[in-house]
Amino acid sequence: MTPADLSRTVAHAVRGAVEEGELPVGVEQPGRVVVDRTRPGGVGEYATAVAFPLAKSAGRPPGDVARVLARRLARVPGIDRVEVTGAGFLNFVMDRPSAEALVRDVRERGHRYGCSPQAVPVADAATRADVVRRAVSRLGGDPDTGGLRIAPVPEKEGDVVAAYGVDAARWAMLAVPPHETPVFGSRALLVQDESSDFFRVRYAYARTRALLRNAAALGFRPEPGDTEHTPAADALLRALADHPLALEAAAHHRAPERLVRRLVRLADALLDFQYDVLPKGDEKPSAAHRSRLALAEAAGTVLAGGLSQLGIAAPERL
Repeated sequence: MTPADLSRTVAHAVRGAVEEGELPVGVEQPGRVVVDRTRPGGVGEYATAVAFPLAKSAGRPPGDVARVLARRLARVPGIDRVEVTGAGFLNFVMDRPSAEALVRDVRERGHRYGCSPQAVPVADAATRADVVRRAVSRLGGDPDTGGLRIAPVPEKEGDVVAAYGVDAARWAMLAVPPHETPVFGSRALLVQDESSDFFRVRYAYARTRALLRNAAALGFRPEPGDTEHTPAADALLRALADHPLALEAAAHHRAPERLVRRLVRLADALLDFQYDVLPKGDEKPSAAHRSRLALAEAAGTVLAGGLSQLGIAAPERL
């Protein structure tokens, strides 16, 4: 179950509780349930505060409302358990995502995996304001609504596109919140090693293409399937499963820097996982290798799609 699925599942549980009389008929049901990653030290992977606005219209304590929903949600496939914390926060401990289902979903959607249906293609950009507004539009947010303050590139930086290249300049412009001044520097943008977030994200995509080429030379192709429970595989699965929620949040808050952080996390997970993909030594390609390759390929697809939403190219070789 993806975070977007979880959001819809919680909304469905609210409707069911109202229809079956567990919550009053007059409860104002949310059109959209916000589900966030649990903060460090919290319970489970995701949490929502949906019980608080429901409690206000129901005339009941948030904790009571949360416990009604928790009983329903604990029975949903994909959710291991639901805990109520504080005054009424719902916390979700999820089952491990299905690698096969996740890979098939990415394959079906391609670069559109996790993207808002409201996302629109936009023309090229020149100033930082153009870069940010176009990225917000690609995410499905509205860049023209008031309140979006965009700090320009400082004049002292000169022509950053000429100095760093289009892609690196855009990365720097989008890596911090729009109202903050972007930071440039050759070490962060031009260095070709894994100390650079910008390099690491594009390198991770290039590694997925190299894995596919090397697998083809060994005579096998990617095939969706379950993967073994290893720390690297589980981390990559979680990063992929979280991606739709991250995109939704980035669009809602008009915050492309959230996508930047998400791509860095996904790239790091892929770079840790890559060593388990191909056969080693005298090993023959097996179903396990094919499913690992399919998972790596899916990660590459999502990386390329995320870079595209930022207006940045995804090179097949670095």
